[in-house]
Amino acid sequence: KTGAAGQIGYSLIPLVASGQVFGPNQPVILHLLDIAPMIGVLNGVVMEINDCAYPLLQSIVATVDEAEAFKDIESAFLVGSMPRREGMERKDLLAANVKIFASQGRALAAHSKPNVKVLVVGNPANTNALIASKFAAPKIPIENFTAMTRLDQN
Repeated sequence: KTGAAGQIGYSLIPLVASGQVFGPNQPVILHLLDIAPMIGVLNGVVMEINDCAYPLLQSIVATVDEAEAFKDIESAFLVGSMPRREGMERKDLLAANVKIFASQGRALAAHSKPNVKVLVVGNPANTNALIASKFAAPKIPIENFTAMTRLDQN
């Protein structure tokens, strides 16, 4: 999961670790990726996860390295993206996210399992999913990519 130390990632982790996403009998290894300035927060999140003692959680990989984060994964939640800042034009936001999701697409293709299923949450989710899928092709089929467009549904 990218953007692991952010608010969406923080909300998603318990759902995955407790079996609410993949089922109550599916062991989980969490691979948490975030940017270098967030490593302190990410380490704090890891401590909180460990305190919860989720029975399905086998291990946690917390890293700033895409290769390590995506190694042999079967599911990816791409939550982290560049947020639009005050005064930022849309084209600047898109350019920043192209770098992020192109890099993640390449890393998924190089390091994850070829049948990986990818959910892109980082906005603009449709565009970011397309970018990641293009850079992951042809190893990962485009139908393995999904964009979540209703962040506030629940």
